[in-house]
Amino acid sequence: MILSKHSFLSRLKANRHGTDGIVSAFLSVLAGLSALLLFLVVLFLVRESWPVFSRGGWHMFLSGQDWYPLEGKFGLVPMVFASLAMMTGSVILAVPFGLAGAIFVRFYAPPVLARAYKIVMALLAGIPSVVFGLWGLTILVPMIAHIQPPGSSLLAAILILALMILPTVALTSLAALDAIPRNILDGAQALAMSRKGQILFVAIPAARAGIIGGILLAMARALGETMAVLMVAGNVVQNPDSLFAPVRALTANIALEMAYATDLHRASLFASGLFLTGVVFLLSWLAFQASERARYRSL
Repeated sequence: MILSKHSFLSRLKANRHGTDGIVSAFLSVLAGLSALLLFLVVLFLVRESWPVFSRGGWHMFLSGQDWYPLEGKFGLVPMVFASLAMMTGSVILAVPFGLAGAIFVRFYAPPVLARAYKIVMALLAGIPSVVFGLWGLTILVPMIAHIQPPGSSLLAAILILALMILPTVALTSLAALDAIPRNILDGAQALAMSRKGQILFVAIPAARAGIIGGILLAMARALGETMAVLMVAGNVVQNPDSLFAPVRALTANIALEMAYATDLHRASLFASGLFLTGVVFLLSWLAFQASERARYRSL
């Protein structure tokens, strides 16, 4: 009877190890395919943009302020500046509200209100970007036009992007605060620290890496947004002299002109996509490094 039981446990353990090996191999194949797909996308962008690199490279894009493809002028500086300005402005607006909402839910809100907040943020994160763009075009742009025409402007794009990335900042910050070990907060409370002191000097520093990672991911989304920005920004290639000036983002430029672009014009659009991909990769890598530092600190 003892031998029979031992034999059964041995077979069960062997079957479990065999199943784990199959699952591990399957996941490894999927991870490898994902990496290969990403590599092929980057390789495709490099190949398609190579004609413009062979005739001047990035110097062609950064040496001029004008975008007139039919005249051979491919200055990307105004659109790069506009894209970075939209991203920066939206992050400046979204981070305080998102972080404040996460702190309220984690430390102050009653359970019913906390659940409602999470549901609202999840629904807001799932709204298609074209819906945000339509709302901005019909409601927000006319409101701004009453203050300073034409309404379609850098400010409109910043406000729309801030609304779009707010759920990312709020939910990632909340997840980082929820992941703080309970004994850290209990220790702060045992030292008779006030609730404000616990939040400012214990909770936020402990969750700092996760919060920063969420902000970086929100920046990547703001930089890569296309449809909503195309609908509300005005699409004028210029360096904005105010928040009310119409601008064109790199993503909107690609969407507007790819359908009819040829030769160097087409290659320059792919080079714009390659530039955006590189920036997003950098932000994603920084977010990964932040999460890794948080994991090592928790060990």
